[in-house]
Amino acid sequence: MEIFIIYICIISLISIIVTVCDKYFAIHRKWRVRESTLLILSALGGSVAMYITMQLIRHKTRHIKFMLGIPIIFIIQLIILSFVWRMIYV
Repeated sequence: MEIFIIYICIISLISIIVTVCDKYFAIHRKWRVRESTLLILSALGGSVAMYITMQLIRHKTRHIKFMLGIPIIFIIQLIILSFVWRMIYV
């Protein structure tokens, strides 16, 4: 369980950094992070951190792909986690 928590903290931190960098790049009209990269980071466990970061820095908040997609990814992650939890502890 400790490894899982450490993993979520690390992937969340990476997701925050990449999201903030993409916002910075957008403002300065530089190379951008691919949308697929942002979604993959979300699917790997950074969904909550990325969604909160996007709301705080107002990045990609007009993109339905992100404003609906990331919460859907999070819900799917919760469902999978609940099944795994039941298999391990029941």
